[in-house]
Amino acid sequence: MNTQRIIGIVLLIIGIALLFTGLHASHSLADKTHNLIFGRYTQATAVYIFGGGAMALVGLLMTVIPGRVR
Repeated sequence: MNTQRIIGIVLLIIGIALLFTGLHASHSLADKTHNLIFGRYTQATAVYIFGGGAMALVGLLMTVIPGRVR
């Protein structure tokens, strides 16, 4: 297993964990109140959701797409 695939798997796992953390945080009382008043999630929740999704996508692409062969 090459280094790119290992880094991709690590990024995928961390990204999924951040995504689930953000989704879980979006159901908290503070975030529901903020969403009710301002119509959007808190900045921290949005960073967890979007950052985790982006990290998981990059990790998936790094795992699936083969790197250069030397």
